[in-house]
This record gives sequence, structure tokens and C-alpha cells, in this order.
Amino acid sequence: MERLEPFMKQNPNGSWNDWVQAAYFNRVSLSASGYFCNSVGLDLENIRNGNKGQYYFSYGVGCSEVEIDCLTGEHQLKRTDIVMDAGTSLNPALDIGQIEGGFVQGYGYFVTEELRYSKKGELLTRGPGMYRIPGVSDIPSQFNVTLLKGAPCKDGIFSAKGLGEPPLHLAVSVLLAIKDAITYARDDHGLSGHFEFNSPATSERIRLACTDDFTDKNQTSEETEEEFFVRP
Repeated sequence: MERLEPFMKQNPNGSWNDWVQAAYFNRVSLSASGYFCNSVGLDLENIRNGNKGQYYFSYGVGCSEVEIDCLTGEHQLKRTDIVMDAGTSLNPALDIGQIEGGFVQGYGYFVTEELRYSKKGELLTRGPGMYRIPGVSDIPSQFNVTLLKGAPCKDGIFSAKGLGEPPLHLAVSVLLAIKDAITYARDDHGLSGHFEFNSPATSERIRLACTDDFTDKNQTSEETEEEFFVRP
């Protein structure tokens, strides 16, 4: 307001837009920046002694339903339900949008975006042209996001919590739902018990995990495998 005060005095009957425009044309910056330092600190000894180490923690829960094609390894994300603790939200529409975006980003991390390296350690998938990032069709067909009610954060600004990347981790529900679906598919073929299934849950990994006669005949020995790379 101190920067606007000269223009307000020059034009006392003007509107807010008039004052801001006058400041702009006179090359007066109306922006400000700041830097926040967490005074609580991340001292592990304090945490072991019962101190929480942060002003607050973000909590959320997500549940996803998927459908897999055992012959192609493709899958569909049918439904996702999320409940997120945002404290007393200052802007629910903004927070829900952040949660939705973070979840889809996490979906790419856990399901589609596979990093591949050569045997020399060179990263081969260097951009979205060489690995698949989430698209519009990857958004759950039914996507329900709810903000937890009655949970103000006493240490947050106006009792709110920040929602940066915490919603990303809720997308692990998709990875686990895919693995659960594969478990049932393997049961149909008489296979039970533990099996290895790593992230990301690409179509290739889903197909190979749904073991059948075709996958058994096409297992490649690492000793004979030549160094090559094929774009997914």
C-alpha cells in the first residue's frame, strides 16, 4: 500500500484499477517476495524425544478400482475416492484441483513413466517422447475428492494446511489395485503366493505378471540378452 499511496493521493476519486494501472505505467512494482524458514527444524534427536519436527503433517487416504486385460496388459482406472486433510481450507475448489492434479502426477510416477537405462548406465528415456506421461484418458472414470471436515490445523495459516505434493502418494492405490487384480488372474491359473511386481505398472509388466503358456515360452535369459532399447 505504501507504493500505491502516491497514486492514491494524486487521484483520490479513482478506483483500485486506476491506481494499479497508474503504478504499472510509472514502472512501480507492486509485487513482494518472502522466504520462510521452519524454526521447528528436523533434529532427529528431538523427534526421538517426542517432538514432531514439523508444524503439522498432511494426511490423506485413497482407494482405487481398476480393470486389467490379461492378454494385452492394458488396464482401466475405473474409480478413485480420496479424502484429504486440508485443515480449514481457504479455497476448497483450489485445494481439490491440487489434489486431483497431484494424484494424476502420482499415477504417472507409479504406473506409466518407466525410466530405462543402457547397460552403461546411460538414461535412455529422456523425455515424454520416450515414455508415456498421463493423459486425459487416464483420469479415473469416477473421481471423487472430499476434504476432511472439522479438522482445523492450529499451526496453519488461518487453520489451513498446505497441499503441495502429499496427494501424489495416494496414487500408489492404483499400483496396489493392479497388483491385486493380477493376483486374482494368477489364481485362475493355479498360481498363488507372493510374486514380484515392481513400479511402474506398465502394460508389459502387467502382461508378464499374468503368467500363462505364452509368457512362459517368451522369457529371455539375461545372459543371452543383447543391449538394445525399444521405445515403449
